[in-house]
Amino acid sequence: MDIATNPEMADAAPTPHEPPVIRREDYTPFAWALPETRLAFDLGVEKTRVTSSLSVEPNLAAEPSPVLRLNGDGITAAQVTVDGSEISDWTMDGSDLLVPLSAGAHVVGIVTEIDPSANSQLMGLYASGGMLCTQCEAEGFRRITFFPDRPDVLSTYTVTMTGPKSLFPVLLSNGNQTGEGQNEDGTHWAEWHDPWPKPSYLFALVAGDLVANTDSFTTMSGREVDLAIYVRDGDLPRTDHAMRSLIKSMEWDEQVFGREYDLDVFNIVAVSDFNMGAMENKGLNVFNTKYVLADADTATDGDFDGVEGVIAHEYFHNWSGNRITCQDWFQLSLKEGFTVLRDQMFSQDMQGEAVKRIEDVRILRGVQFPEDSGPLAHPIRPDSFREISNFYTATIYNKGAEVIRMMRTMCGPEAFRKGTDLYFDRHDGEAATCEDFITAMEDGAGLDLTQFRLWYSQAGTPKVTVTMDYTDGEASLTVHQSVPATPGQPIKKPMPIPLKIALFDPATGTHRGEELLLCNQAEQRFTFDGFAQKPVLSVNRGFSAPVTIAREIEDHELVFLAANDDDAFARYEAMQDLVVRHLTAASSGGLSDEARDAARDAIGTAFGAIITDSALDDSMRGELMMLPSITYLAEQQEVADPSAIHQQREDLKAWLGVRFAKELAALHDRVSQLEFSLEKAARGARKVKTQALVYLASGDPESGSKAAARQYDAADNMTDRQGALMVLAGLGTAARTDKLIDFHRRYADNELVVDKWFALQASSLHPKAIEHVKALAEHKDFTLRNPNRVRSLYMAFAANPHAFHAEDGEGYRLIADLIIALDPINPQTAARFVSPLGRWRRIEPKRAALMREQLERIAAVKTLSRDTFEQVSRSLGD
Repeated sequence: MDIATNPEMADAAPTPHEPPVIRREDYTPFAWALPETRLAFDLGVEKTRVTSSLSVEPNLAAEPSPVLRLNGDGITAAQVTVDGSEISDWTMDGSDLLVPLSAGAHVVGIVTEIDPSANSQLMGLYASGGMLCTQCEAEGFRRITFFPDRPDVLSTYTVTMTGPKSLFPVLLSNGNQTGEGQNEDGTHWAEWHDPWPKPSYLFALVAGDLVANTDSFTTMSGREVDLAIYVRDGDLPRTDHAMRSLIKSMEWDEQVFGREYDLDVFNIVAVSDFNMGAMENKGLNVFNTKYVLADADTATDGDFDGVEGVIAHEYFHNWSGNRITCQDWFQLSLKEGFTVLRDQMFSQDMQGEAVKRIEDVRILRGVQFPEDSGPLAHPIRPDSFREISNFYTATIYNKGAEVIRMMRTMCGPEAFRKGTDLYFDRHDGEAATCEDFITAMEDGAGLDLTQFRLWYSQAGTPKVTVTMDYTDGEASLTVHQSVPATPGQPIKKPMPIPLKIALFDPATGTHRGEELLLCNQAEQRFTFDGFAQKPVLSVNRGFSAPVTIAREIEDHELVFLAANDDDAFARYEAMQDLVVRHLTAASSGGLSDEARDAARDAIGTAFGAIITDSALDDSMRGELMMLPSITYLAEQQEVADPSAIHQQREDLKAWLGVRFAKELAALHDRVSQLEFSLEKAARGARKVKTQALVYLASGDPESGSKAAARQYDAADNMTDRQGALMVLAGLGTAARTDKLIDFHRRYADNELVVDKWFALQASSLHPKAIEHVKALAEHKDFTLRNPNRVRSLYMAFAANPHAFHAEDGEGYRLIADLIIALDPINPQTAARFVSPLGRWRRIEPKRAALMREQLERIAAVKTLSRDTFEQVSRSLGD
């Protein structure tokens, strides 16, 4: 039966407001196999005619069916044929086309007509600035033609496109081009064939007036692959970094995972209207322009990293996602979690392991940990969903990567490679499951992952408490773990948690070696002897497990670790713990002046050591200087007051800015001397420059404003210019207005940089940020129809705790208004704005009531999409 549409999988008959629940346990193979699919497109921006020819035969691994069920969404069939003859006995079941078939093989033909210009959802085939492109993951192909739109139906595709050459001089699809030609009526055509069977979600088509940056790559077996990155005319000079990133990705995947590319061409197309970051369609990756276009004047160091990482991620999908795909969408982390780990490993090798690891953990803690502790919590392999697009989450991607990283930690790099080799060899060309991957790791790497499977089925972030006793030269560690209750999972079992630790001698500042503890019980005790005095514990080194750690440790020991720990993440963590401990107590209102001063002194001692340590590289220094985010600080409390946290955080920042004004100014001057380059030292200098400016402006806004204006004027790169403008955007000085006007004037023709202009104001510390967002929503450059522009303004605002959590609830109303207005246009993007409101249970009662009120207002909309309905109903539910 068809997992995507079978009504037996619903709790009850769905209403327009209550889409059916799809359950993993109800999976059955599709009744028919489709060994070959042929598609012919007569292209037009307002009308495209699609003719499909499906070779079908009974699937011997499934229960037979006399009906071929083909999914559709918003389309109608102009003609249906079977074996060349038109039939009339086809029927519709909701959006699905049902074609009666006798036993044996058949060829089913279907003709549909669609209007790409009217497709504001940006799913299926849609128009973007005169060009046509597709986005089919997860269920967009059914908006193009009727098809068994599920990931376990694999088919080879031959695609022919015909259209006016004046409008669409470039015609691209998956695989290799096998033909092209001119027609007498001024149109032209191109044929593409992909020899590798794939599911429909990996189908891609692009037609438009594009130019290409071309290069080539020779694989390890000696095959030459033609590479091309297609963009609009004028964007070509900003594609060199993307091309270098692609070539480095291809080299790295051969060296580290032994994976060689398998087609004659690899094409990338940059599109400005795109719901996601990028899409790994076989041989034709479609990218958001944000992750392709970069040069020093328009892209920050973070943008350069983002381009490199996302290019790598989508390329790596060629094996972990394309050659081996998912049996069903419940297995989404099979491809996404594994591929995120692969792109993180790649970026560590390109950028440096220490800083990249900290950046990845910051994202996990800032996005996934709150997801794990809220109403939208789900395992990395969910058991049910209503709308699959809502499960493209940090849990699936980032936590999924951490779970596979733990396997690598437990077995080591060499054994891990054996496990992944076995997985690729065993399941190449298949639609696999998470269980298939786990089994391959057991067989190839020699792991026993019986208990480890709980990481795939249990939601929530484990909480680990570590206490240490010291007696007569022996240190004893007691480790206790628990997993909090999450929706639908009130009781949890202990899970295997690999904890890397080191015990430091406080007298020498050294340790005798790192050890790996496997904690797999609710409580365990580990003993270590031979210590002349009580050691200092460094725990979860390298963030060896995605858990929260509570440890009994004195402030002076954290200061020691912040200055001496030889594990970069553990050093960072010690500094974070010092600050978290203080700000959590301070924002709760129970901290005496004496305790506050003592905590600040400890933080100041560690901070001073960081900014003056000449042996520390600036990339790491910049990370150590950053204070924990308000979101992460709020996660440390059962019920948080965002205003109190914000105020205490700003007070500490200002205190540090005043206390270390001289040192910070000297640091800013030193790093300003380096000329621009993308080398590690120069990038680190720019990171430190912005951090120093943040503290200087907090301590003395007037002089900080002048310093930021000078940095803005002197900047020869976007990192320095944006860093200065970020500081100015939060200040009430004349320079703020001057530089914002100059920035917009300077980059008015660059959509990606104008996105930055919107985001800087929406995320600023300015007390009138809400008023600024309202005004920007009326700006001539703002539109609800471009996801990048919507995210640049409203997602930046929703991630700005001090403004979003305004005491009168105006921030909540602003986001609710957006969701209601955006849902009819682009429900997938609208649904992603629900989660900030869904955190209401973890916010103090007055604000919580206001947040819930806005969720209820959204829920009352009768025409709500299933994307948004699911997010809102889960956020309101118990």
